[in-house]
Amino acid sequence: MIAPMVLGSVLNPVNSSMIAVALVPIGSALGAPPSQTAWLVSGLYLATAVGQPVIGRLVDMFGPRRLYLIGTAMVGVAGLLGSVAPNLGALVAARVLLGFGTSAAYPAAMHLTRSEAERTGRDSPAGVLTALAVSAQTVSVIGPTLGGLLIGLGGWRTIFLVNVPLSLACLVLGALRLPKATKIAKGADRAADAGGVPVPAARGIDLPGMALFAALLVALMVFLMKPRAEDWYLPVLALLAGAAFVRRELRVPEPFIDLRVLGGNGPLLATFLRQFLSYTTAYAFLYGFTQWLEEGRGLHAAAAGLVLLPLSLTGLLVSAITGRREAVRGKLVVGSLVQIAGCAAMLTLQAGSALWLLAAIGALMGVPQGLNGLANQNALYWQADPARIGSAAGLLRTFMYLGAMAASAADAAFFQHGADTGGLHHLSLFMLAGAVLLLAVTVIDRSLGTLTPRKA
Repeated sequence: MIAPMVLGSVLNPVNSSMIAVALVPIGSALGAPPSQTAWLVSGLYLATAVGQPVIGRLVDMFGPRRLYLIGTAMVGVAGLLGSVAPNLGALVAARVLLGFGTSAAYPAAMHLTRSEAERTGRDSPAGVLTALAVSAQTVSVIGPTLGGLLIGLGGWRTIFLVNVPLSLACLVLGALRLPKATKIAKGADRAADAGGVPVPAARGIDLPGMALFAALLVALMVFLMKPRAEDWYLPVLALLAGAAFVRRELRVPEPFIDLRVLGGNGPLLATFLRQFLSYTTAYAFLYGFTQWLEEGRGLHAAAAGLVLLPLSLTGLLVSAITGRREAVRGKLVVGSLVQIAGCAAMLTLQAGSALWLLAAIGALMGVPQGLNGLANQNALYWQADPARIGSAAGLLRTFMYLGAMAASAADAAFFQHGADTGGLHHLSLFMLAGAVLLLAVTVIDRSLGTLTPRKA
């Protein structure tokens, strides 16, 4: 099962990272400034931030196979639509569909990992968790290089078209290798009606809760993309949707997100926060630094991808070396310290900075790429309720994508008139603040020091 699990799980990272080197060519081809092409990033992450926990909950209820197949099929359709999109609006729509399609594989993989742990009696399937994390981290960091090569070969539309063969491979592997039922899916809790009779799975779907959760995220992130006084109603709408969501989830017998359990799980909430902080800095670097390389430094998209190759290699090496080591706290401390050093180094960059310095900063930022995501994933595996591992894994990805959207909003704010060096320095200060906060949240969390695998 590892092949379809890993291949499906990398669909989102590869699409989120390849677009970094395509934003400038797309903007030039379609006549769109950076503030508008930023929606290609935010559209996917907004769809995924909503889709991951929603589909994760459906995975917990109905099993991973059917959700995996439906989601990966959507990826192929989105790739085709993006490859022929006539304007930016259609391209953003294709990215939104792509975000929903890529939301199924990771919760399905985590669900399958937990069910296999129960079946085999293994407390911590470190090898599988490492494969998932390393593959996602590796694809995330090689994505810009791959995207640059694809653009050099066939133009920016090739980064959409490449999803078609990837989707077909996932469908074939998923149909052949994924089980039709799992232990957790068969034994998952079901709400009971007033007479104590179990409620069928379809009746246990909290559609109002999912809709309110979506409204909360959409209103909040649309406002954050371009905060303006005249859009005051968006944060108000987000607040109202959030209040209604909490009220709903605390009252229904089978909530979309069990806030009672989640609220009492402080370590898991801290893990979600660290995920957000880690990826806000990581994606701000990926998108912002890449755009600066092309506009501020004047490199071609393919050349910018090659400059980021050390980022890829360092991330891969660090992930491979540390993957099976369960020192969650140590990884997060080192990762945040290196992020701080990398952000400080970015403050020294100028329009004429040497290529070796640019590559060295990329290599430095590859270290936290290989540490932070893996540490947070392992922490979640031990902290989450096994019966809701799919939705918990989806929420972990949601906080990752919230970080990506915050990074995209920061890029749009600091690069309003193009990706110049002054904007890069302001972005670096923003990233530096996030890295310092990540270090503080990690150091004060005593639960990380005693985090150990538990019985399923």
